[in-house]
Amino acid sequence: MIYTVTLNPSIDYIVSVKDFRMGRTNRTESEKILPGGKGINVSTILMNLGVENTALGFLAGFTGEEIERRLRSLGVKSGFLKLGSGDSRINFKLRSCEGTEINGMGPTIREQDIAALLQQIDGLQEGDVLFLAGSIPRGVPDTIYRTICERLADRKIEIVVDATGDLLMNVLQYHPILIKPNHHELGEMFGVELTPGAGVVPYAKRLQALGARNVLVSMAGDGAILVAEDGSVYQAEPPKGKLVNGVGAGDSMVAGFMAGWLDTGNYRHAFHMGVAAGSASAFSENLATGEEIRNIYAQVTSRTLADNLG
Repeated sequence: MIYTVTLNPSIDYIVSVKDFRMGRTNRTESEKILPGGKGINVSTILMNLGVENTALGFLAGFTGEEIERRLRSLGVKSGFLKLGSGDSRINFKLRSCEGTEINGMGPTIREQDIAALLQQIDGLQEGDVLFLAGSIPRGVPDTIYRTICERLADRKIEIVVDATGDLLMNVLQYHPILIKPNHHELGEMFGVELTPGAGVVPYAKRLQALGARNVLVSMAGDGAILVAEDGSVYQAEPPKGKLVNGVGAGDSMVAGFMAGWLDTGNYRHAFHMGVAAGSASAFSENLATGEEIRNIYAQVTSRTLADNLG
């Protein structure tokens, strides 16, 4: 079974307003409501590709009920723990005003809630896959990903980590099967400024030396690079298309890669699936459908970079 963890899920209320003006009553031209959070995005893309999975994390209040309802309508199984007080957050996104967002805080998570989640995760079985994605909400210690990885060590459970900074660095010793920094995040980890291209490879290999098995570096409009566990290094140019919505593109890339890997065990195919899924979501109003991903996949090409890089 595949599981995703979203510690602070949301209802994303996304609106467009023509000629938005401060201090005035503005009316929406379009609006939509989606379940949000990096792990939830991964769950959605996996389901769109026909990969069954269960979403874990915390939900609270009427917004939590709506998040769960919408996930179930997508076919995603819910293993969320229900909190006794508060409400899951609402994130307001004003797309027509330079990406303006107001993100809610979400409920307070107590020690006993964290203990319940850890107990739930302890029930994973050999061969399961666990995605840890996103930042840490208030009330949750910033060591939570490391704690989870430590508890699952030596149990033959594959762990994917899509996080940044210490959240990521502190789990590398547990050998996650996949991590996905973008080139800016990768540079920040080592105190350098990286431009898109082959120059990211030595730093991705340094993350491998620290324990990561596969390092997928996204570079937005400049494509992506995969430093694979078998020593191969691939670079893909971005497929052609119009950027419509960058939200969730990175999460889609992670989900697409793992869907491809679980299907074939082939690094190049998994890489192409990741690039296709990320690009298809970027070209879509919503997270990409399976059909959109497969259409983009046919356009993805990659080349093998020289072994002496890094």
